[in-house]
Amino acid sequence: MRGARPSLAVWKFASCDGCQLSVLDGVEELLDLVGAIEVAHFLEASSHVVEGPYDLSLVEGSITTAADAERIRDIRRQSKMLVTIGACATAGGIQSLRNDADVDVYKRQVYPRPALVNALPTSTPIGQHVVVDYELRGCPIMPAQLREVLSALLDGRRPFVPTESVCTECKRRGVPCVLVARREPCLGPITQAGCGALCPGVARGCYGCFGPMESPNIGALRTVWTSLGIDEATFGRALRSFNADAPAFRDGAASHGH
Repeated sequence: MRGARPSLAVWKFASCDGCQLSVLDGVEELLDLVGAIEVAHFLEASSHVVEGPYDLSLVEGSITTAADAERIRDIRRQSKMLVTIGACATAGGIQSLRNDADVDVYKRQVYPRPALVNALPTSTPIGQHVVVDYELRGCPIMPAQLREVLSALLDGRRPFVPTESVCTECKRRGVPCVLVARREPCLGPITQAGCGALCPGVARGCYGCFGPMESPNIGALRTVWTSLGIDEATFGRALRSFNADAPAFRDGAASHGH
């Protein structure tokens, strides 16, 4: 710890910057904590940089190059606690759809000089390269999640990270079940809570952007989707989106023909 305040660093890898922008968008919710933490490295917000080590590193994005694989190991060495934020960092992101394809073919189709593109054949989560202390799910994350992590750091306690499904949040909010009341497809029963039932709250099915809950019953949900007239390929594609390489979603999609 540097001085009286814990130091915070925020790092970016392959991603859209959405989770970092969520941190900035949620600054009002974090104002009472800002003075208690030294923001030592956050290039999305400021060019001011303080050298490590850092008490807490937040990491957005997946690993897609050999240089990134080395850089995350260096960040891990500098960080007392490392927390991944968002679907890219926790599950490889939507770009991990390339993991089941031939990246060289993509490069030849897209780039005039594909030999200059230095990319790994896969997009992998941070946890496949270094030890991660906590994961914050979402595409993007919610400011309330970050507040909980920062508060826990300041209080010297373990952050609370939910493991139940989005359905529990629908119940708490009194949101009618999209599957039952509207007879529309929804991934809420197998998706981890944390968003506050954002999509069901506006009468839309959950897209699964928080990734699989603990021990999701994907087969049971597939049966429900079948009763709605949803074909197997569509169900598989629904699992292979924001968290394409999350093991439960990836394996569930594969078992249903996608």
